[in-house]
Amino acid sequence: MTTTGAQQDATGTTTRAWLWWGRRRSVALDAGLGVVSAFECALEGARFAERAAFPLPIGVLFGLIAGSVLVLRRRSPIAVVLVAIAVTPAEMGYLLGFVGLYTLAASEVPRRIIGTLSCMSLVATFIVVSLQFRQDVRNSDFEDPGAWYIPLMSSFVAIGLILPPLLFGLYVGARRRLMESLRERADSLEQELSLLADRAEQRAQWARTEERTRIAREMHDVVAHRVSLMVVHAAALQAVALKDPQKAVKNAALVGDMGRQALTELREMLGVLRTGDGEQPRITPVPLAAVGAAAAAAAAAAAEDGPSIADVEDLVGQSRQAGMVVELAVQGEVRAYTPEVEQTAYRVVQEALTNVHKHAAGAKVMVRLAHRAAEIAMQIENGAPEAAGSAPDADLPSGGNGLIGMRERVLGLGGVFVSGPTDAGGFRVSAVLPCGSAG
Repeated sequence: MTTTGAQQDATGTTTRAWLWWGRRRSVALDAGLGVVSAFECALEGARFAERAAFPLPIGVLFGLIAGSVLVLRRRSPIAVVLVAIAVTPAEMGYLLGFVGLYTLAASEVPRRIIGTLSCMSLVATFIVVSLQFRQDVRNSDFEDPGAWYIPLMSSFVAIGLILPPLLFGLYVGARRRLMESLRERADSLEQELSLLADRAEQRAQWARTEERTRIAREMHDVVAHRVSLMVVHAAALQAVALKDPQKAVKNAALVGDMGRQALTELREMLGVLRTGDGEQPRITPVPLAAVGAAAAAAAAAAAEDGPSIADVEDLVGQSRQAGMVVELAVQGEVRAYTPEVEQTAYRVVQEALTNVHKHAAGAKVMVRLAHRAAEIAMQIENGAPEAAGSAPDADLPSGGNGLIGMRERVLGLGGVFVSGPTDAGGFRVSAVLPCGSAG
């Protein structure tokens, strides 16, 4: 196919296309071969004109035209081989035939055409060589070598002239196609690696977002409940400080205990995030699978070190000490669960009690836990805030993320979460977690 203008070579540099040649050295090579072939055919054309008894200039001109066809070998190798076959009876065009067959075999021409033209060239060469041998034997003074001599020697010469360029051209063509296939495969792999890198970056960003969300949820669960109880006790301390000093001292001690517990839980959670004593953070390439594995490991470590269902009774006791009326009912056989289930169940009860402290101070609360065959269910329901009577107002702020965090925790384990107001004016939080035994 003819190409003009500019194109890029394998190194990426822009080169000018010369007609059907891709590079300047290809032009120089084919032009040089054409000149040599034309000179050879001109000499052989002169001898042919002498043998055929027609004017010498015609033979030389015929040889020049026939030999110069080699310049078109990249453009039309079939035409070059056909010309070489056509001038074979004149005993000219050896370089033309040799280079033409090589170019034909190395090109993208169908194999059947290559085979047909190769056989034609082989037959033509065999006939010309046979006639030449026969003439040489007839003109020699030696005795007749036998009927087998001329066909055998003609076959050797014809095969020797046709087979080497044909095989070499087939080898070069196959190697060129292999290199192109490998280059295309390398380009395809490079594109796939680029896509994988983009996906890895997206998954890493997703993992970082999930980890930040988990840390924020843990911080909310740890801080909100403890600090809410501390604020409630501080409000009660302010209300009874002058009337009942002993109760004020007791409330102050509870506030201190709550603060210490909150600090302890914060230290335990932050310890999971540390890389180690004296270890400086470094930015290193991390495999894609390690991103999710690291987040999962951190979450699992935090779950193992976190609270469990057995701590729900202490949680209820802390709310009772803050003046809340809380009833705890447990149904079914108590057993151990996986750390994720244990912590999620605890956090649901904790957040529900925290919301009661914030929005319904003094309301009566009912906490129910049901241990079933393949699940654990919990329900936290409080009465109307008016039932609080004269409970002190702690004026606790609300970020609005408590119910969202509970829902994310429960749904993340494949459970069911429902929350909403009751007909009596209170609020109910229900959750069911599928679970298996921890051991």
